[in-house]
Amino acid sequence: MPSFHDRKAIGDAHERHVTEELNHRGWDVSPWGQGVMGEPVRLALRSTDSFLRWTPDLIAARDRQVVMIDCKSRMTSRTSSRHAIENAAVTAHLQLVAWTRLPLYYAFDNLDLLTPGDALGTGIHGPRTTAGSGAPYLLVPSDRALAFDQVFGPPRRTSLPRVACTPSPAGGQPLLRGLFYTRRVRAT
Repeated sequence: MPSFHDRKAIGDAHERHVTEELNHRGWDVSPWGQGVMGEPVRLALRSTDSFLRWTPDLIAARDRQVVMIDCKSRMTSRTSSRHAIENAAVTAHLQLVAWTRLPLYYAFDNLDLLTPGDALGTGIHGPRTTAGSGAPYLLVPSDRALAFDQVFGPPRRTSLPRVACTPSPAGGQPLLRGLFYTRRVRAT
């Protein structure tokens, strides 16, 4: 089983990927959750049954819309095509959604999205395992997931830099300023 630091590195990479995808769609994203806490606080919190253990990884905003995102790396079975979410996380997130009145999405490696309500309503209780934390999970068929673009919009086209035309210092032809070069155009 990978160490905590290995799992954290995988999770951090997934959070960066989700952040980049949201940024491409015009969302501003801030880190949140245990990832921004110091290690002593994170360790102490892990020994409690507080719902703060399940604070989502990211919070994002576009215009006046705010959402919470919990990134789930390596939580999709390749053989059964089901997403796994720990029962305790779903319970905490249902409470968080009710308290904050903000939507929360689970973002998986392939950018499939589920809500806590989706997980509770369509998930089945998975078998208890000795791998990982051994905590009970809900297994949700991936065909029940929402598409990332459906929820957050398609990537926005990146506009190419405009070509600026500035007058020539000698009063001749203007200078064209493009993306990669500046070229003086001369009359022949």
